[in-house]
Amino acid sequence: MTELSEETLAHLRATSTATLTTQLFRRGIRSAFVQGVRPLGAYRGKLIGPAFTLRYIPAREDVDAFGAKPDPNDRQREALEAVPRGHVLVMDCRGETRAASAGDIYIARLAVKGVAGVVSDGAVRDSEQISQMNFPVFCGGPSAPTNRIVHHAADYDLPIGCGGVAVYPGDIVVGDADGVAIIPRRLVDEVAGEAAEQELLESYILKRVTMGEPLPGLYPVNAATRAAYEAWCTEQAAVGQRKDRDG
Repeated sequence: MTELSEETLAHLRATSTATLTTQLFRRGIRSAFVQGVRPLGAYRGKLIGPAFTLRYIPAREDVDAFGAKPDPNDRQREALEAVPRGHVLVMDCRGETRAASAGDIYIARLAVKGVAGVVSDGAVRDSEQISQMNFPVFCGGPSAPTNRIVHHAADYDLPIGCGGVAVYPGDIVVGDADGVAIIPRRLVDEVAGEAAEQELLESYILKRVTMGEPLPGLYPVNAATRAAYEAWCTEQAAVGQRKDRDG
């Protein structure tokens, strides 16, 4: 995670993928949310980290049979060992879920290595065991068959497509209960900062909505609401300063 500043990390932790994709849309990026991918199991944390990519191509019977030489899984295992600590392994499975892209042993190896998490637009096997790990896995669902039935690990650490989104090595991956957003690395500081501000504004708006106020002028924000919000921010800052002073 040394690729991200502490300020940017704090902003991303406080921001939903819904807000991040809105900020990216404002910058003209429409395809930022990985389609068909959801968190597996009971993991409720936030996934954040730079992308390390792995690309699968369709399996072919003469290459991906059991006993084939060289071992068709060698490239996959090589990629798993190459994922740096704190990065997210993002797998391009072409949206194919008829067979697994990984199982519990491979996922456990990544967790022990300190990898931040896994995103696959394919499936995983051993899903019950994986779902009990304190490790974020986002995928297209469970599937028992072994990967080589439909997948062949071709290469890694290069641009891929995952769930309809272009993912370049080093892009920032953010996952939450809604799914996974991909942020271009060059934009992450700017997007994270403005997304955190949007979250604060929307929390203020939501508070007023739950108190019964109608939406016109409140959402989207008009000048009067903006002024009231800025006064509220000033008040909250003063309260925080008093608490710091008084211990």
